[in-house]
Amino acid sequence: MRFEWTRLREALLAVLLGNAAYFFVLLPFLPAAWQHQPFQFDRGLALDFVLCLAFYLLLRAAGHRLV
Repeated sequence: MRFEWTRLREALLAVLLGNAAYFFVLLPFLPAAWQHQPFQFDRGLALDFVLCLAFYLLLRAAGHRLV
């Protein structure tokens, strides 16, 4: 089985974009209950995960349309 660098790049870019969107765009406007606290599983962590997943799915969809 061959290692796929394309998927690794897509995943890394999705995590970077999702974290940037969460920490630099959304975080200043979120209520305290939705802000991530370090070393805890909370709503903020779930929201960050959903953003990263959304960016990954968008990148995968865009990649299939470009090929």
